[in-house]
Amino acid sequence: MNNRRIRVLVVDDSVVIRRLLTEALATDPEIEVAGVAANGKIALAKIPQICPDIITLDIEMPEMNGLETLAELRKLYPKLPVIMFSTLTQKGAEATLDALARGASDYVTKPANVGSVAQAQENVRIDLIPKLKALCGRTPSIPGRKLTTPGSPTIGSSIGNPLQKHKKPNTTARIDAIAIGVSTGGPNALQTILPSLPNSLPVPVFVVQHMPPIFTNHLANRLNQLCALTVCEAKEGDVVEPGGIWIAPGNYHMSLRRDGEKIRVALDQGTPENSCRPAVDVLFRSASDLYGPNLLGVVLTGMGQDGMRGCEYILAAGGQTMAQDADTSVVWGMPGAVVNAGLAQKILPLGAIANALTSSCSLGRPKFPIPAGIPTTLRTFSPS
Repeated sequence: MNNRRIRVLVVDDSVVIRRLLTEALATDPEIEVAGVAANGKIALAKIPQICPDIITLDIEMPEMNGLETLAELRKLYPKLPVIMFSTLTQKGAEATLDALARGASDYVTKPANVGSVAQAQENVRIDLIPKLKALCGRTPSIPGRKLTTPGSPTIGSSIGNPLQKHKKPNTTARIDAIAIGVSTGGPNALQTILPSLPNSLPVPVFVVQHMPPIFTNHLANRLNQLCALTVCEAKEGDVVEPGGIWIAPGNYHMSLRRDGEKIRVALDQGTPENSCRPAVDVLFRSASDLYGPNLLGVVLTGMGQDGMRGCEYILAAGGQTMAQDADTSVVWGMPGAVVNAGLAQKILPLGAIANALTSSCSLGRPKFPIPAGIPTTLRTFSPS
């Protein structure tokens, strides 16, 4: 067990925000604020002096802003984790996605419209501390929230324990839909996978990326510019068609419903699951109900265990599951929970997932064009 405290360098031009972060982080015995800096230039000078394990970095600062600082950090310290501290605005969302594309590890949004300093500090503790720990290789515990143990049945589950009800895996079944769940490291993972899918992909793709409102719309727009398939932020009542990619909007669960011969997107603000809204489990359950054995569920990099229970539903219905491997995950929380529970039929590195999805969707469709270079064998794991 690593007993050394995580050393954090807080970089922000606001004295109020620096004090807020310092006091919030001081409440956790595993963390210490090793230093503060008012801009990127000062931060770069302090790094060799204090040797931080991780940096929180504001985006808008004088002299050297967050994006400029990040560019220099990645030249000098390519492996040093960096969490961007951004505003929940259109401009903040764009800048945050730019930062993630340039190598930032993750982000948190600044507390807004809170009633007191104590509430702002609590928001920071809930949002930031688990990410600090996860990115520094510690097991995160979310203050005030209880996480279920991977593989343990959830009390009140409507299907009991699906681990005992898995149908025999059928990795040759025709795939009619793909559902993807992702969190920390997700924007870059999606940018690796989705643009590599061909415009002839004959199935719809549904994505839950843990992100707040505004951010998911910008993410969808960016991916749409890069992908052969049409990418959009999902809207209530959207008709599902092959070749489209729907991303759940921030603060809304995304599920699917049948409307005659059509399938439509449904959005709601029901109770968060796994402390998340949107939640991967909600999408996986709903898609499994509609597509049954013809659904492929994919769990990518991210904190926590959202998607694990959903994979139980998918396998109980005879569907297929896939998880990103530990080596290519920014945080092997969500995919690790699926793997450790014995629910991942395939465990693949990020770079192999697009080809695996394309290959899976070709089965049962002899006229579907397969790009060259798809591996003929994949590392396959059967659920225990």
